[in-house]
Amino acid sequence: MAVETGSRWDRASLLRRVGRLEQVAGVRLMTIEDGIGRGVRVLQFRSGGGLAFDVLVDRAFDIGLCEFRGRSLTWLSGNGLVAPWFAEPMGLGWLRSWNGGLLVTCGLDHTLIGGTDSAEQFHQDIRPTVDYGLHGRIGMLPARLVGYGEEWNESGCVLWAEGVVRQAAVFGEVLEVRRRIEVGLGETCIRIRDAVTNAGFDPATHMYLYHVNLGYPLLDEGARLLIPAPAGAPTGDFGEPGYRRMTAPQPGCREQCYEHAVRLEPDGTAAVAFVNEALGLGVYQLYDGRAMPFHTLWRMLGEGTYGVALEPTTNRDAGRFDAIERGELRWLRPGETRRYRLDLGVLDGQAEIAAFADRIAAVETSGR
Repeated sequence: MAVETGSRWDRASLLRRVGRLEQVAGVRLMTIEDGIGRGVRVLQFRSGGGLAFDVLVDRAFDIGLCEFRGRSLTWLSGNGLVAPWFAEPMGLGWLRSWNGGLLVTCGLDHTLIGGTDSAEQFHQDIRPTVDYGLHGRIGMLPARLVGYGEEWNESGCVLWAEGVVRQAAVFGEVLEVRRRIEVGLGETCIRIRDAVTNAGFDPATHMYLYHVNLGYPLLDEGARLLIPAPAGAPTGDFGEPGYRRMTAPQPGCREQCYEHAVRLEPDGTAAVAFVNEALGLGVYQLYDGRAMPFHTLWRMLGEGTYGVALEPTTNRDAGRFDAIERGELRWLRPGETRRYRLDLGVLDGQAEIAAFADRIAAVETSGR
């Protein structure tokens, strides 16, 4: 059953029609009991507006499967949901633990390809260097579940969950991300609000990336990227003029990444979408483009591994050591907090797709 959006449903009006809210919407805590995901806590959200998604409490409070009216919006890897206690070590071990899902968080002190770097900021001889693996450590760390449920206010009902993930080491970084996830009753937009804090007494490097993974049936031949940016720079020895429009799965396909300098709306918002007009379906993202000045499209249009990712990020796709050379590597002072926001919403039907395309076109015309 779906409910209508907006202020039409105050608490008394809705509860005249249902015995409990979960008849139409809600948040439920469950645990995976089998396979390589055994033991992972999952918060299952149903918005009442056709949107359903899983928050993976023990995977950095990320978002796993997401569906709209029974259609999957997400790409899931062949790994399945891997519990942190079954994960492989750093280096490229992330590739064996990457479950896909709507949102995978990368960071907190490193993203992209890793390597060994100095740890002199921690002034300890026993730990002179740090090894950084692909996309960092945060995505495989369990959260402390602060709470979840529903809240009624003057605007209606909000379904919410909040968690804290800590990444720490003796003689190393002590970083925390506090994440709140919300969706309004009857709505089709997930709101993610993160506060990343250096909870230690030494400065720490900071890199942050939202890996938003989309797959079939949203991804299919003819689906396309809408982004207010000049042509993206390929990050390897490839390049296709029509890279923003997708093909059917291709045998022997290699991954491709295109880095974009997104033009922003007047308040600093970056608006990007991925749409399938044949289905009348799309996913959009709105985020603070000043906090995350770079955006990468990941395309992997191969057989079996058939997915795309829209990646707002603090750093260029070349990663940590490129950022050091450019003087772009960010640092968090002791006690310092950086805040990030990401809205992930559904475009339902041709009219909503066209309206969002017009929004992007307006930004491109303004030349910001």
